[in-house]
Amino acid sequence: MKVNGFLKTETAKPKYNGKHLPLNNNQNGHDLIGDNHVATSLETPMREDAFLLSDEQKILLIEDKFREIMNVLGLDLRDDSLNGTPHRVAKMFVKEIFSGLNPQNMPKISVFDNKFKYGEMLVEKNINMNSTCEHHFLPIVGKAHVAYVSSGQVVGLSKINRVVDYFARRPQVQERLTVQIANELKRILKTEDVAVIIDAKHLCVSSRGIQDESSSTITAEYGGVFKNPHRKDEFLKYLSLDI
Repeated sequence: MKVNGFLKTETAKPKYNGKHLPLNNNQNGHDLIGDNHVATSLETPMREDAFLLSDEQKILLIEDKFREIMNVLGLDLRDDSLNGTPHRVAKMFVKEIFSGLNPQNMPKISVFDNKFKYGEMLVEKNINMNSTCEHHFLPIVGKAHVAYVSSGQVVGLSKINRVVDYFARRPQVQERLTVQIANELKRILKTEDVAVIIDAKHLCVSSRGIQDESSSTITAEYGGVFKNPHRKDEFLKYLSLDI
């Protein structure tokens, strides 16, 4: 199956019950990539067999693995507050915060003729965006701002929000997320005239490592007419962002 927005990788080879754990000779390299929030590909890295299991099967397997994690941490799962946590987390992963991994959840987008002959940019700003850092599996929370100039077709405003939400609901790097949203809207609208800005806070920065709660990260992708400084400035003026 060929799915847009995903990169096929080799099948993982996990160990069983934590036995014979290998020495990770590349740990420093992993830490360097994660702490510097480096993206290694434009597409979301996915194995070829990623969609062979049903959601229900994935929930059962993740529930079992997360119960093992909690046991390793020393938590007493006999406690009423903790007993259902492995299932809740598994269901949340598959059905909610990582639902954008499944191409079947891609929003159905209908386009319409631009009968009003509206020729200026359309801006949808302050779109809620909740994603997850793929390096530490901690939340990325912020706003997305999207603009496009119609080439003859338009989409319903809520559909832009749904595209943002779909690509956000997977382990992500903000730069990749920004480009994926822009590329998908270009494909849907059949135009290069698309701009996307994301302004977000990363809990992997605020709750660990440097523990900086005041900073945010801004990424942008400009296509077509938005590469023109005047058009770009017009877009930013609408957003009241000083970039």
